[in-house]
Amino acid sequence: MTALLSSDRLCVHLGGQEVLHDITLQVQPGEIVTILGPNGSGKSTLLRALLGIVPAWRGQIRRAPGLKIGYVPQKLHIDRTMPMTARRFLSLPTRQSRAATDAMLARVGVPEVAERPMTGLSGGQFQRVLLARALLTEPELLVLDEPTQGLDQPGEAAFYRLIEEVRRDTGAAILMVSHDLHVVMSASDRVICLNGHICCEGTPRVVSNAPEYRALFGLGTQGALALYQHSHDHDHTHDHGHDHSHDHSHDPEHNHEHDHA
Repeated sequence: MTALLSSDRLCVHLGGQEVLHDITLQVQPGEIVTILGPNGSGKSTLLRALLGIVPAWRGQIRRAPGLKIGYVPQKLHIDRTMPMTARRFLSLPTRQSRAATDAMLARVGVPEVAERPMTGLSGGQFQRVLLARALLTEPELLVLDEPTQGLDQPGEAAFYRLIEEVRRDTGAAILMVSHDLHVVMSASDRVICLNGHICCEGTPRVVSNAPEYRALFGLGTQGALALYQHSHDHDHTHDHGHDHSHDHSHDPEHNHEHDHA
């Protein structure tokens, strides 16, 4: 099977420093790949390099001929002095019809926001509108940079479910950076742990057992990798029978980092 997107020994320098070293990966058609890593590990830089936004210092990046990519950035600044409705936002720059934009807003679960200004949307609504815009191009590969950052746990789980549905309904591959080191969408086919280089990769169950994962992310969680199941907003299952008290997704003290939506 020909990969949609691949890199071979990719190295990236920023400000004279090497931030990514020897990154070799592939994204196959229809696959969900999640990239995990601590702050400063190069996750967003890797996505931007794979998309051609940041130049490679060494190594190769290959994209399938004619590959259509939908990109949901980590942050998007909307000028608060220039009101723009969600429908108008979706119609730019590709001149989508009103019927197409309204159908896509319904598809991502926010049909009610069509006439609302983008600056007045909640965090979850904003992310769904960004997703709708990316999906309007009918991408073969959907690239998401920390799409659930700032969402509460039910919002995060609901967004993950939506991504699973997108993959099921469209067949698009998903390449996603996750901001939460310990919670991964259960539908991920592969998880890549990044810290300037690829520390380990495999299925969520394999990665949660890897000593490299535990060394990077195990503090306070005993290495437990929680998986968002598609059937419930709040049900996290552990692979190895760890007590829930070690899973910070159940810890109310941890929720402060999600509450700024």
